[in-house]
Amino acid sequence: MNTIKHSLAFLKWLLPALLLWFEPKQLIAQTPNTFADTSLSQDARIANLLQTLSVEEKINLLTFQNEGVPRLKIASYNWWNEGLHGVARAGQATVFPQAIGMAASFNPSLLKNVADAISTEARAKYNLACAKHALQQYQGLSFWAPNINIYRDPRWGRAQETYGEDPYLTSQMGIAFVGGLQGNNPNQLKAAACAKHFAVHSGPENQRHSFNALLDEKDLRETYLYAFKKLVDAHVESVMCAYNRVNDQPCCTGNFLLTQVLRKEYMFKGQVLTDCWALEDIRSGHKTETDGAVIAAQAIKEGVNLECGSMLSADLLNAYKRNLITLEDLNAAIEPTLRTQLKLGLLNVHANPSYLSFGQDSIANAYHLKLARQMAQESIVLLSNNGVLPLQKDKVNALMLLGSIASSEDVLLGNYNGLSAHPVSFVSGITAAVGAGTRVEYNAGYSFTDTTHFGGLWAASNAKISIAFIGTTPDYEGEEGDAFLSNHGGDRTNNELPASQLAFLRAYKKANPTQKLIVVITGGACFNLTEIEAMADAILVAWYPGEQGGNALADVLFGTCSPSGKLPITYYQNIQNLPSFTNYDMQGRTYRYLDQNQKYPFGFGLSYANFSYQWKQKPKLNKTHIQFSVQVKNNSSKHAAEVVQAYISYPNGNRMPVKELKAFQKPSIAANDSVELNFSIPIEELKKWDLENNHWKLYPGKYTLTIGSHSQDQQLVFIVPIKENYLHE
Repeated sequence: MNTIKHSLAFLKWLLPALLLWFEPKQLIAQTPNTFADTSLSQDARIANLLQTLSVEEKINLLTFQNEGVPRLKIASYNWWNEGLHGVARAGQATVFPQAIGMAASFNPSLLKNVADAISTEARAKYNLACAKHALQQYQGLSFWAPNINIYRDPRWGRAQETYGEDPYLTSQMGIAFVGGLQGNNPNQLKAAACAKHFAVHSGPENQRHSFNALLDEKDLRETYLYAFKKLVDAHVESVMCAYNRVNDQPCCTGNFLLTQVLRKEYMFKGQVLTDCWALEDIRSGHKTETDGAVIAAQAIKEGVNLECGSMLSADLLNAYKRNLITLEDLNAAIEPTLRTQLKLGLLNVHANPSYLSFGQDSIANAYHLKLARQMAQESIVLLSNNGVLPLQKDKVNALMLLGSIASSEDVLLGNYNGLSAHPVSFVSGITAAVGAGTRVEYNAGYSFTDTTHFGGLWAASNAKISIAFIGTTPDYEGEEGDAFLSNHGGDRTNNELPASQLAFLRAYKKANPTQKLIVVITGGACFNLTEIEAMADAILVAWYPGEQGGNALADVLFGTCSPSGKLPITYYQNIQNLPSFTNYDMQGRTYRYLDQNQKYPFGFGLSYANFSYQWKQKPKLNKTHIQFSVQVKNNSSKHAAEVVQAYISYPNGNRMPVKELKAFQKPSIAANDSVELNFSIPIEELKKWDLENNHWKLYPGKYTLTIGSHSQDQQLVFIVPIKENYLHE
């Protein structure tokens, strides 16, 4: 009898232990696959999956290129897709202007429409690939965009991917992109957006796999984390942790950024994914840990849910067996990734009917091309104009187009780009705009290797107007490895134009001293334009304008539309006066912390119209907002849009910014007409980080509200006094 009792007791202890250790697949397989039942809640479906999946299957699903779970009919899926300005690397797609150009539009509502078009094309490509049973990388519904890092230094080659140097503008454009890409139903995502790279990530490119960004918490929170918080509040589905370290902690295993800030303070519930092979960088680049199992466990414990790389697949099971993580840790890690899959419909038996209609006619259709053209129009910034623009088609009999960029299709694209079946180069757009009755000639004139060809100079004398195209291309600036012609990993050491371009224009101007010269600049950063200003009658910045760039530029040149782009960056007099590229302190950088050294200030851009401002209702301070109304009048005979910008300057002391953008609107105003604009700035937006007490604080004193057309324009000024403890009264 005692033997039977002891045997029963032993079995009572043994059976749960066996279940916990082995998680037998025979038992798992008998669980009904209710995860595919769309009538159930997401929580119920995820609970079923967590119960059904084995440890090995869960680890597999934490990898960007996973094998799926064949026994449960869960298909393999590659999470990596790019869509900064159009579906990238997947064949034909509408190529919109590069992100820095779209930021220059200062038009979040237009960007939201662009992002909606991108996700429409993504769904179409996904549907078409699934119909062929050939879904591959870059054909999925999870997009690793937008890039909301701050353009803190013009030497950074990837600055073109961002929305510029200002945290507020970056957040507003980022929110618009996320809203357009993900759609209106948070439980049935059209596509999943990802805010990257978290955080403090903006060069140098050739050090990014080992770089340690050192800065205090004031700059960290006010500049580098601001947009991430806003996008989390806007329900961005994913956040990508960066390659670098921040204050000694690797971004993809650091407790402060991932757990304390993102998960606890921001209460982010979505998916955290690593930049590609960032976990391997911890071992081979940062060298803060050499044991792959330990690194994998740290990533899981700090909230990583998906790896672009292979360390989790190689080392996480070992970490589990070594008790470095628990089953609860693993379940917590996989849950956000499973939830994203459910929201996208990837685990449904039947596809979401809302998106099944998207097919070939949803890709690069007439509406999307119209959007691309409008966004390109609104991105172009007019820096100077002595009256030569707009050109009048009926009075232009001959044009000379100069520079190899003019005929380049690559320069339209920027990096992380799709492919267009019919890209419109600058030469093509201008030639089509003037028609067959106008003589147009083109001469490349230079190469980027300091080789200059002057064959077109004699021909230029036969035209009264020449348009020269200068700047750079994505081959010279961009991500490390992609900008293969860069000598600095995609970055730049200065802001000088290529020597061959300057030599060519000097020779041109010497041969044609009285001819009108219009200069168009491409690229993602600022240039030293001192010599160009002396030669040019008008200067425009076209960025990387997308597949409709040629048509859009022609629209602006010939006055079909008035230029309305504004600089989302500062055009510095001399970037050699900036702090070191590796210094992440904000003092002496951007318009927010720099009053001098600005050739063309943040927010600057000319129009063919002129505008006047007046208070409609002067600012009033209530418990939560500063509210005011402004009347803006178009004092010209041309219909035009104006970006009305509101800046705040702070009380002295406490390392306050010189000024900061806090609101903007972009009305389109008919000739000789006016509009009334209502603004409301939250008082919370005036808080600054108190380093001494480690919290956000509203400092008492006089705040100056300035309304104008750029950061140094003062059309309207008003002092707003705020008392001590104002928000607590």
